[in-house]
Amino acid sequence: MEPALPTITVVVPAYNSEASLPGLVERLEPVLRAHSSRFELILVNDGSRDSSWKVIQELVGKHSFIRGIDMLRNFGQHNAILCGIRAARHELIVTMDDDLQHPPEELPRLLARLTPDCDVVYGSPEHEQHGLLRNLASQMTKLALQKSMGAETARSVSALRVFRTALREAFTGYKSQYVSIDVLLTWATTRFASVRVRHDERRLGQSNYTYRKLVVHALNMITGFSTLPLQLASWIGFAFTLFGLGVLVFVVVSYFRHGSPVAGFPFLASIIAIFSGAQLFALGIIGEYLARMHFRMMDRPSYAVRDHIGGA
Repeated sequence: MEPALPTITVVVPAYNSEASLPGLVERLEPVLRAHSSRFELILVNDGSRDSSWKVIQELVGKHSFIRGIDMLRNFGQHNAILCGIRAARHELIVTMDDDLQHPPEELPRLLARLTPDCDVVYGSPEHEQHGLLRNLASQMTKLALQKSMGAETARSVSALRVFRTALREAFTGYKSQYVSIDVLLTWATTRFASVRVRHDERRLGQSNYTYRKLVVHALNMITGFSTLPLQLASWIGFAFTLFGLGVLVFVVVSYFRHGSPVAGFPFLASIIAIFSGAQLFALGIIGEYLARMHFRMMDRPSYAVRDHIGGA
């Protein structure tokens, strides 16, 4: 007897994607019909500047399995995904981008890997179709994730994910403007896996995830979900303490060997500059953490919804 097919919710954050959404639905629907008993597609309009919301409304009118959520403004990809995750109604959740670089036809490979001993499966691209700077920024993001997820898992992280809906219970009360879905998933499980999937070239529009946005996202993850920068500041302070002791020994030895202290204003100025720089660096890191505590005390939401349609 074959196992029963799962029920699936697909969450797609949409930003300026009016051209790609119809094609995404057209390719995704037959895959879901073949590999699930019930399914839904949640399209989250993340403050698009084009006619994406109008297109979503039209798609909802044509397909009963589609639900649309319209955000009040652009909150960011991970915030939009979190909104869709909380609205999901089926036992498995799939997240994917809106640009068709993640082929919907690869989804069955992720579903097959989601065995009882696994809770999250990533579709890791065989060859990423991005420019050099974009790939470099992606690697920075994955390095930032290693502290929370472990090196092996972080290397396989992708926006194409399949995970069990029950995992969201671990972050149901999370409220912050800084969101990383991958880090939040680690709050619920350590059972991650990945499969290699095809990664197509972007044929419509251009990427909205710029090099700058990826770098900011990586920094947000480092300072928002780990204490690594504070530990780094401690190690720098310890290293410069040893350096200062070394300089003291050098000055004392020079005095007893040559009968005079170490000469020269440049030497003294250099030492002061080095230590001042280290102190300012540490203060900057502490200030970044204080700023995040300040924003969290403001109770600023992860997202805000203007309207939702479909799925009645």
